[in-house]
Amino acid sequence: MALIEYLVKDRIGYITLNRPEKRNSLSPEMITELKKGFQKAEQDDSAKVIVLQANGAAFCAGADLEYLHQLQKFSFDDNLRDSKHLKELFLQIYRLKKVVIAQVQGPALAGGCGLVTVCDFVFAVPEAKFGYTEVKIGFVPAIVMVFLLRKIGEARSKELLLTGNLISADEAKHIGIVNKVVERIALENAVSEFAGRLVTTTSSQSLAFTKTMISEVQHMKLEEALEFAAEQNAQARATADCKKGIEAFLNKQELKW
Repeated sequence: MALIEYLVKDRIGYITLNRPEKRNSLSPEMITELKKGFQKAEQDDSAKVIVLQANGAAFCAGADLEYLHQLQKFSFDDNLRDSKHLKELFLQIYRLKKVVIAQVQGPALAGGCGLVTVCDFVFAVPEAKFGYTEVKIGFVPAIVMVFLLRKIGEARSKELLLTGNLISADEAKHIGIVNKVVERIALENAVSEFAGRLVTTTSSQSLAFTKTMISEVQHMKLEEALEFAAEQNAQARATADCKKGIEAFLNKQELKW
C-alpha cells in the first residue's frame, strides 16, 4: 500500500497521508514519500493549489513508535541525518511555490502538528486536537519551533512548546495555527471551495512571489527587506501574469486565472 496518494482534480493537487492503521505517523519512508509528493506537486502544471489531507481517524500522530525504538541505538550522525530529513520536508512545504492547505480531520500531534504549522492555510474539524508534545517524552520540538515562532510569536509558542499540552481546534484558531474550524460533514467542501477560489481568482506567479517574500523578509533588516521587495516588485512586473492582469484591468475585461 502506498504511503501517500497523489491526485489532481479541478486544478487542485491532493496529497493524502495513507497510513491510517498507524495513525499516519511519520516514518523515514513516509517523509521521503512526502518530499517526492510535494516535489511532484510543485512541478505539476495541472495543479495550482495543493491540499494536504489524511486517510483514517488521525491526521498525523507524529513519529512512528517502532522508529522511536530504533532511535535509541542511533549515533549522533545518524540522528543528525534523520533530523535533517524532517527539516528538509518542513522547509520544502513552507517554501513551496504553490499554496498548501492542510485539511485536518483528526488529531495532529508532535511532528504531525509540525506538518500543519508549515502549511499556508489550515482547515480543521472541531474535534481535532493539536499539540507539540515532544517535551513529555524527553524530546525537543526543535525544528517546528523555528516555524511556530514565526507563525504565532514567542509567548504563545512558549506556552505550547514548554507544556506539551493539547489544544482544541477552536483554541488553535484563536492563536493563529488554524484558519477555519468547519464541521466534519462540510470540511471537504469548504477546503475545495476555498482552494477553487484561489485557483480562479489569483495569479500563480503572484502567489509564488508573495510566498517567497513572506519567507525571506522576516529575517532581514528594514533597508535590506525593502531593497529585496523592490527587486521582487520589478521582477513581478515583467511576468506574463502581471501583463495579462494589467491589460484586463485597463480594458475592463473579466480576468480568469
